[in-house]
Amino acid sequence: MSALINIAVFGVVGAVMMAALIGLLLATTARRSGAWVASVFSTVSVVLLIAVPALAVVNVRATVTGTGLGQAWLVAFAVVAIVYAANLFLLPLVRRRFAAVRDDRGARELRVSWSMLAGGVVLCALLAVCATAVAFPFT
Repeated sequence: MSALINIAVFGVVGAVMMAALIGLLLATTARRSGAWVASVFSTVSVVLLIAVPALAVVNVRATVTGTGLGQAWLVAFAVVAIVYAANLFLLPLVRRRFAAVRDDRGARELRVSWSMLAGGVVLCALLAVCATAVAFPFT
């Protein structure tokens, strides 16, 4: 498989897993769960954002000959960026749900800004470095 196929497959799988995780988070907020639920979901999200790109790096290193560190990082970055884009598309749903549960006017007015997008690109780059560092020795 080529690197682009790995990006598409693992990106879609990661986005679907993140959407399912966000759906579970929204279902638990209906019961006004404690703060521990948010911390558990945050931990699982970070694990997901490192594990799925790491698996993509392992797969691309195993199937594409001559894959170096730079190409492995680019694959991990693209996979993380796809998952981050799925999060941005689900942000209005999460915002409305939390505003309804907590009756918070500020949560209703939350918008995606340029600084959020720029910070997301930096975060995607850092998560890609982590995923590449985790996966590169195993291939």
